[in-house]
Amino acid sequence: MNQMQTVVITGASAGIGRATARAYGARGANVVLLARGQTGLDAAARDVEEAGGTARAVPTDTADPQQVEAAADTAVQAFGAIDVWVNVAFTSVFAPFTEITAEEYERVTQVSYLGFVNGTRSALKRMLPRNQGTIVQVGSALGSRSIPLQSAYCGAKHAVNGFTSSVRTELLHQGSDVRITIVQMPAVNTPQFSWVLSRLPKRPQPVPPIYQPEVAARAVLHAADHARRKQYYAGASTVATIWGNKIAPALLDRYLARTGYDSQQTAEPDNPHRPHNLWQPLDGTEGTDHGAHGAFDDRAHTHAPQLQLSQNLPRAVAMAGTAAVTLLIGRALRKHRG
Repeated sequence: MNQMQTVVITGASAGIGRATARAYGARGANVVLLARGQTGLDAAARDVEEAGGTARAVPTDTADPQQVEAAADTAVQAFGAIDVWVNVAFTSVFAPFTEITAEEYERVTQVSYLGFVNGTRSALKRMLPRNQGTIVQVGSALGSRSIPLQSAYCGAKHAVNGFTSSVRTELLHQGSDVRITIVQMPAVNTPQFSWVLSRLPKRPQPVPPIYQPEVAARAVLHAADHARRKQYYAGASTVATIWGNKIAPALLDRYLARTGYDSQQTAEPDNPHRPHNLWQPLDGTEGTDHGAHGAFDDRAHTHAPQLQLSQNLPRAVAMAGTAAVTLLIGRALRKHRG
């Protein structure tokens, strides 16, 4: 393993991006941290350096392609070639579709979908001339099976899947040694449930099973390592339990219509006026560092059998992992309901 890899991570100030940054720091990597919030970025940089890596924080709104390009230039100027680019940054709105404004929907799409497009474009611009490098997209089970109250986020994650598959086939056609892969994530205990814009009457929560951000970070590193070794392109690590293939779609729709609202809310009323991060970061210069973990440490798993299987099974089985792990979030919802 090259201990001096240069890694760019978007959404690096909190959640999965933050945990991934620290994991790469523990490998001694040069880690370029992209996010909007300066306070969170500075704390992430300290995490990386305490773990043993070298950090460079670059305040960036990934919805702006010019800002992403400038950040990529900064990474190259600071450390040389970019070896791994990890797209994580996202934002969302928890509400029925009819309660989300056009401007809010556009913003979620700009960050959670076009932010991945912008990051991928900037990465390829620097990787293709070298014919070397790996792009990891942090996807979601909700990109395979949508749920109520998250139409903007689900739409973006479906789009990331389609976009990534198209780019992957183009790279294959070109015979390129640049790799692009995607990691499908389950519910993760991140700060998003405390700072997302929500119009739900009760506080939002992830749908069990819930995993700690460090589990997701291990999946990201695993995906990047396997893609770099040219073992396989797609579905390198699937942590997610994906809804849907064992239940007829119409039945699952009805089931989610009955259970999907309550399962995404705690019993506690939410404050409709609490700050959110759709337009401005909550960990900005005057803000607070929110770290990698959210408010559900007592319910979050520290290990994922699906990830362990994908790390140990042969290539053919691992490539089939995305289909094989359709153990259904519906099962988790039934457990939650019961």
